[in-house]
Amino acid sequence: MPRRVSHSLLDPWLTKPLKSLYGALKIPPRVPPEAIVGVGHLAAIAGAVGFAFSSSAWWGGLLAALGVAGNHTADVLDGTHARATGQCRHGGELLDHFVDPLSFTYWVAGLAAAAAAPWWAAVGITIIYATSVLTNIRAKMIGEFTLARFGPTEFKSLLIAFGLWQMVRLLGDPGATPAATVAAWWFVAALSTAGAVQLLISLVKAVREVNAQGSPDVDTTEWEVK
Repeated sequence: MPRRVSHSLLDPWLTKPLKSLYGALKIPPRVPPEAIVGVGHLAAIAGAVGFAFSSSAWWGGLLAALGVAGNHTADVLDGTHARATGQCRHGGELLDHFVDPLSFTYWVAGLAAAAAAPWWAAVGITIIYATSVLTNIRAKMIGEFTLARFGPTEFKSLLIAFGLWQMVRLLGDPGATPAATVAAWWFVAALSTAGAVQLLISLVKAVREVNAQGSPDVDTTEWEVK
């Protein structure tokens, strides 16, 4: 399995303290880690629904923030639980990495709905999946799964902050829906633009890295048709 390296700016401040909650939660050992993945995925869906309503109802921003926070907590604890109970499985890791990008696509779709701009959903989802594919192919070729300085933890932190901002805005002024919609538009536009720039930079770096660090045995085989 590729080794995992995180250059995240916020992981030391957010993810490590979350891991310390594991003992206090007293999750029964019989609970499979895949169940925690499922809970996190449900939290992500709830967060997406919250984002969709974040420009029209104060509770939308709150639900969005809670959904993203719940998803991140589950994402941290599923692996911790698997290691603590001896339930590490390839299938569990596959499931975890499969649903992670799905969660981000839900949130981008919710934000695009709040912004009344469905095309931003198409742009954002394309960037998310391109980044996911690039990250996993690079990991396979050089044996290292790397998270950038601005990675999932930082992205989720921005989403939580925006959800809370929308909640406070609409609590203070229930008629602020037009302004909240504009804010959602600019937020999802900024995230998509930053994601596109980071994707291009990561692509160039990844090509150089796999050329320099990849296996010397370049795949020259043909497809086997059966």
